[in-house]
Amino acid sequence: MRNAEKSRPFIPVAIAVLTVSDTRSPEDDKSGNTLVTRLMEAGHTLAERAIVKDDVSAIRAQVQRWIDASDVDVVITTGGTGFTGRDVTPDALEPLFEKRMDGFSIAFHQLSYEKIGTSTVQSRATAGVCGTTFVFCLPGSPGACKDGWDGILSKQLDYRHMPCNFVEIMPRLDEHLQRSKL
Repeated sequence: MRNAEKSRPFIPVAIAVLTVSDTRSPEDDKSGNTLVTRLMEAGHTLAERAIVKDDVSAIRAQVQRWIDASDVDVVITTGGTGFTGRDVTPDALEPLFEKRMDGFSIAFHQLSYEKIGTSTVQSRATAGVCGTTFVFCLPGSPGACKDGWDGILSKQLDYRHMPCNFVEIMPRLDEHLQRSKL
């Protein structure tokens, strides 16, 4: 593994996967299946999986449940990041972000550009931190999910990845809440 500290242990995280689609079912959810397969092969735990319609309230409610759950560290959504009228995932979730992760979108578009060229501008892939939960919004294609996982998330969700990764800062995400108690 490139940029990995071999003396550090692997620390699995609990990841929830949400597919946002008006047409997908558990039987034909290729993007959700791609993410679940990859996260489990990496050694992480699938905390939960769901499919919701392209509806702001439904998307926000499902992700808020996972943010509030103590057994979910990360939420990855697939679908609804485009520009059509039904593409509302960023609109639903960005208001929940306490901190936006602009670098995720930049890195995703850089990877995507290498594969699909300027078509990458048709995605509003985004990410942020909600309390102690990382939330990543990927496009709805299996290829985009592969790129997002393989190129970014597999490394940043691996404690062994150096020089830094999301796992090592997870215990500190609620520092602002602890300070307010003083």
